[in-house]
Amino acid sequence: MSRTAYQSADVDGVSVFYREAGPPDRPTILLLHGFPSSSRMWEPLLTRLADDFHLIAPDYPGFGHSDAPDPAGFAYTFDHLAEIVGRFTEQLGLGRYTLFMQDYGGPIGFRLATAHPARVRAMIVQNAVAHEDGLGPLWDTRRAFWADRPAHEAALRENFFSPAATRQRHVGSSPVPQQYDPDLWTDELAFLGRPGQHDIQTDLFYDYRTNVASYPAWQQWLRAHLPPLLVAWGRYDPSFLTAEAEAYRRDVPDAKVHLLDAGHFALDEQPDQIAELTRRFLRLLQADAYSKRTLTRSGRCRAESSGAATAASPRSRRRRSAARSPSGRSSRARAAGSRCRRARA
Repeated sequence: MSRTAYQSADVDGVSVFYREAGPPDRPTILLLHGFPSSSRMWEPLLTRLADDFHLIAPDYPGFGHSDAPDPAGFAYTFDHLAEIVGRFTEQLGLGRYTLFMQDYGGPIGFRLATAHPARVRAMIVQNAVAHEDGLGPLWDTRRAFWADRPAHEAALRENFFSPAATRQRHVGSSPVPQQYDPDLWTDELAFLGRPGQHDIQTDLFYDYRTNVASYPAWQQWLRAHLPPLLVAWGRYDPSFLTAEAEAYRRDVPDAKVHLLDAGHFALDEQPDQIAELTRRFLRLLQADAYSKRTLTRSGRCRAESSGAATAASPRSRRRRSAARSPSGRSSRARAAGSRCRRARA
């Protein structure tokens, strides 16, 4: 079993903490966490998928064990965090990866995808929104904050950082709240209680309005690129509605959509199911890619063999008749056939 490594990378003078598991030569999954969590939320997948995949899970600046620069001199915007994460992937040499996005990971992941589409092998969405369909009534007060920050900031802070709200993000409308470990939200509250966190997270959430404004562009990107897409959606999420899961099919008709008996942080309740959905989705993707490569090689081989047999002029074919094998095939055709057999093997 692969062990998880806990390390940091210096990106533009900011220490970015990350968890890494699995062999680097396996397909990479870039795991992008939500609020107010950190890379720790991905531990259930790191332990379940590391035998088959290379997993990288960073903490954004201001989250988890990464640096949290003073917001007076550091812009806590989704554009800036995406830039940091993008340079982080470049520093680690991650040329191509599957994006696994949860909550805040969606806005960061879509910015990475639109900036560097060739790097995105596939997408996995777990309760991350890219359509207005996913924003329920709870977002009315949040939109009011975006429209008039001075008038609504005190009320937002009072709710945003409260123990009740932090618990509710996990439990949601689950019929079995007793199955949730209270450490999930008490640990998050400890992080939120660190100096400067309320200012950092308030600034970042104020910038969330830019994500909603970007939804049409992200939808257009999905329609243009049609990435292989898996949606695993916790149906008990109090903030993001289940209609959002199906909304992805409007842009990517072949998207695989699964509604789970889980909440906003679906890994809390369904780690085995999500790990198996992920493994099956990516293995089918690998098999499909292999099949396409084989078909491409077979087509090229047929073209080479046909070209070798017919390219020569009638006169040259007569001159070469003495070089033909008993079967009548030229040496050039035999060589092409040999290459094709090696390619199929």
